[in-house]
Amino acid sequence: MKVPLVDLKVNFLSIEAEIREGMEEVLGKTMFAMGPILDDFEEKFASYCGAPHAVGVSSGLEALTIALRCLGVGPGDEVILPANTFIATALGVSGVGATPVLVDVDPKTDLVTAEGFASAITPKTKVLMPVHLYGRLAPMKEIMELAQSKNLMVIEDAAQAHGAKMKEGKAGTFGVAAGFSFFPGKNLGAFGDGGAITTADDELAKKIRLYRNYGSEVKYYHQVQGSNNRLDTLQAAVLRAKLRHLDEWNSKRLAAASYYNSELSSLSEIERPELVEDGSHVYHLYPVKLPRGADRDKVLKSMNEMGIGAGVHYPIPIHLQEAYAEMPYKEGDFPVTEDHAKRMISLPVFPEITEEQQAAVVTAFRKSLEL
Repeated sequence: MKVPLVDLKVNFLSIEAEIREGMEEVLGKTMFAMGPILDDFEEKFASYCGAPHAVGVSSGLEALTIALRCLGVGPGDEVILPANTFIATALGVSGVGATPVLVDVDPKTDLVTAEGFASAITPKTKVLMPVHLYGRLAPMKEIMELAQSKNLMVIEDAAQAHGAKMKEGKAGTFGVAAGFSFFPGKNLGAFGDGGAITTADDELAKKIRLYRNYGSEVKYYHQVQGSNNRLDTLQAAVLRAKLRHLDEWNSKRLAAASYYNSELSSLSEIERPELVEDGSHVYHLYPVKLPRGADRDKVLKSMNEMGIGAGVHYPIPIHLQEAYAEMPYKEGDFPVTEDHAKRMISLPVFPEITEEQQAAVVTAFRKSLEL
């Protein structure tokens, strides 16, 4: 049995009629940039998140970059973020001329902690940027308390956490702003690139709307030097249709994670993600850690040869990337991040994955570990 890491086709087919209806509306109105369909999606996404404002932009990276820029972050400022994240988190900081400062993560959750942030704060620190990695909320209560005590801004990287929630609120409602990605493989994914910024700050929302559209609120009248980073209306129509199903899809991801956790519980040498059933984890990914010294490439190759689309996320940490050779870090500076980058394998997880498919994943994983 072949099992992809993510099955976008089966997801599309499950709501094809709704998506086509929305796209036909765009085509019929021939309103491909901005307009009421985008406005409607933004309102619905803001309401879903529990945020007063959501502004659609061209990608998750631009969501972070624009939020930082509109908050006045730039050269001379430091932004602290976890070493264990996709490079876009750091690129957003670099994109405004600020300095990304890395900290290691909790070995159990793979998330940045308030203590980690506190260890790196300097007089130049302006922003703390927690990442809700793999779909799990960072410990936002403690992080927000730290930020308030140090008079620092918080911008959430919520690219993988659509719908994740805790009693204090949903992803995208804790910091002064949050950046979401709608890359196709995300829990809420478009048919191409896309993103959004959520915020409760009315003035910030206004700045973001101006900046993403050439600095213009009225055509040909430009109040600031902006950019062209709008969310395409066709993508907004797709996302609007998918948003109706997001909670159901997240529940199915949790069920898949529960199945894996149960079936892999006898493999004591494997570190599994903690099963979190309070909604604070929406299982965008299901990464497991192999025993130290195991040949991950061999395990991965074996699974792929058996038709299982297991993968590796972030095998090279940011501070070891050629793109960030100028960073003042060396190998060994972030031991948890570096260790997990060598041992982690992501097993297939998507809303439509069947128990038969998951059983095939577990069987292939067990066999591959024995090689």
